[in-house]
Amino acid sequence: MEQFIGYGKQWIDDDDIAAVQEVLKSDFLTQGPRIGEFEQALAHYLGARYAVVVSSGTAALHLAVLALSLSKGKQGITTPITFAASSNCLIYNGLKPGFADIDENTYCIDPVEIEKHIAAGTGVLIPVHFAGQPARMREIYEIAQKKGIFIIEDASHALGSRYDNGKNVGSCCYSDMAVFSFHPVKTITTGEGGAVTTNDKQLYERLLLLRNHGITKDPGKLKLPDAGGPWYYEMQELGYNYRITDIQAALGLSQLKKLDEFVRRRREIIAMYNQTLANIPWLTAPYERPGVFSAFHLYVIKIDFKQIDKTRTRVMQELKAKGIGTQVHYIPVHLQPYYRENWGYKPGDFPRAEQYYHQCLSIPLYPKMTDEDVHRVIDAILDLGH
Repeated sequence: MEQFIGYGKQWIDDDDIAAVQEVLKSDFLTQGPRIGEFEQALAHYLGARYAVVVSSGTAALHLAVLALSLSKGKQGITTPITFAASSNCLIYNGLKPGFADIDENTYCIDPVEIEKHIAAGTGVLIPVHFAGQPARMREIYEIAQKKGIFIIEDASHALGSRYDNGKNVGSCCYSDMAVFSFHPVKTITTGEGGAVTTNDKQLYERLLLLRNHGITKDPGKLKLPDAGGPWYYEMQELGYNYRITDIQAALGLSQLKKLDEFVRRRREIIAMYNQTLANIPWLTAPYERPGVFSAFHLYVIKIDFKQIDKTRTRVMQELKAKGIGTQVHYIPVHLQPYYRENWGYKPGDFPRAEQYYHQCLSIPLYPKMTDEDVHRVIDAILDLGH
């Protein structure tokens, strides 16, 4: 039987294993030197002044919003086509979750729709670079600047992507902070893990404090400097244990060295897919906005299921029977029961997002795929129309 091809998968090689083993044999499994090394390497690669690595992408989103110190009850705006964490982080911080509909071509949040939903209480925008495609950040930045609103980029899908100005997503040239995820299906992995980048020193220092229970040992920041000796620390506000381990950081450092090669292979696979799938009348292949460079975390196709007289469930089952895994990214967040019951959202609120959801399907995309794997996927998709 042929090997199952999942929709996503990590690449771990001997260099990664050796890097982790080195830490396992060292004195520090956590709170050691690898964390700072990973942060410096990540910031340098992205072109940001600072990076703070944390336990997950969700933790990164939570801390990024918390670091802004927005008043309770203010609103944040994000896209409905994302993982729930992109809006949950607003609720964690006592903010109202708001949404704006997507661009029909890129599936990213539409700046025109953002302007329609900005209110007097809007404090932060969280555009998501969906599937690795950079959102229209120049326009979003101009909107935020006019209105005095913060921007946190959810770049969980976009490590290795570049804006239309050639700068790396995560350099924060259009935002106050950018957030990344290092889950195994992302461009690089630390198992679980995440990061926040910023060019603002105050935000950077606040992120460090909040990551570690709100505790500091920095003599220059102590509020009661005469209260103790070399053991002394202060909890200055309510923070969280969102630390990452040296084991994870070592894996991240090793993975980061392969990032460009991972992205190169992803785009190579994309080109192979596009050559055939872009010509199928009942299928819409992903669109890459001119001028940007997408690292392509996902390859999302849209299928006219009526045209092939099959449901999405049946399509997924047929592909699975041929050893090919698929996934749906995403059920619009506003349609989740929690958001309907607690925030009053309902079907019809964001019609473009809902129309996209009815047709979308993510097919396999990861660097370990062989050309043979790619052709297996293409042949199986072509067979759906017969």
